[in-house]
Amino acid sequence: MGEVEALSGVPSYVLRYWESEFKLLRPKKNPAGQRLYRRRDLELVQRIKALLYEERLTLEGAKKRLLAESRRSTEQLDLGMREAAYADALRRVRERLLALRARLTS
Repeated sequence: MGEVEALSGVPSYVLRYWESEFKLLRPKKNPAGQRLYRRRDLELVQRIKALLYEERLTLEGAKKRLLAESRRSTEQLDLGMREAAYADALRRVRERLLALRARLTS
């Protein structure tokens, strides 16, 4: 946790409090109970810090903003997956059409 404190500039007692307030901030723990922050966790700490200290949002305001951002990113991921599925379907249709064309011209 000391490394996270040094990287983020957020004291460890504040990090522990944020873990209790923000459901998205849940670092893994090793068998000894030490928190293991991943890159995603560090990025979230930086985002929370910006919302609270730079944008001056309340805890509730920051929670709502993070929830909205999380929903948007999920929607974008869903959209990207649908686009990939459509592109794959179009590729298969094109292959079939080309195969039919080849059969008709031979």
